[in-house]
Amino acid sequence: MELLLHGVDILLHLDKYLDIMIKTMGLWSYVILFLIIFCETGLVVTPVLPGDSLLFAVGTFAAIGSFDITLALLLLTTAALAGNTTNYCIGNYLGPKVFQYEDSRFLKKKHLERTHQFYEKYGGKTIIIARFIPVVRTFAPFVAGIGRMTYRKFISYDVIGGTSWIFSLTLAGYFFGNIPVVRNNFSVVVMAIIAISVMPGVIEFLRHRYKKA
Repeated sequence: MELLLHGVDILLHLDKYLDIMIKTMGLWSYVILFLIIFCETGLVVTPVLPGDSLLFAVGTFAAIGSFDITLALLLLTTAALAGNTTNYCIGNYLGPKVFQYEDSRFLKKKHLERTHQFYEKYGGKTIIIARFIPVVRTFAPFVAGIGRMTYRKFISYDVIGGTSWIFSLTLAGYFFGNIPVVRNNFSVVVMAIIAISVMPGVIEFLRHRYKKA
């Protein structure tokens, strides 16, 4: 419970913790950011890592000179694409047997099934859409690999989705993150970003439940 509360505190006060990291780690901060985005998109067992809110925070700090915005965009885009490719390869290697596994501490069958439903409805475009939906974006490349989507088709969608995700949220933070009302209410903004991010998934879930009813 204490670990969970600490995680929530970090999420809601990303500006404070990011500032500490920059002052403590210096240039190594870029490496840490790379690893966070890579793990969130590349490892199916880490869907809870901050993605959207972290990108917004990075843009906010880039605007005041703590990060080089060009380097940050290139590095984070590379991390997002490399993460998804790794996730795709893992899914492609494991194959359909994954759906036969029971829930474990890290791998939840309901997340796989939810992502599979997105594929049933949107096809390959799921790779693009999923980038903006927490949890689903972690499982989308994994399911694409399981479903034997060709890598050429996968990466063509992924470049569009990954680049759009990184650039839109990071540049949103860069241009709007230091507006006084945003800066002084950063926790509220983070909550709003999270709420907007999960909204498509919630709507899709409710529509699915309604149809079943």
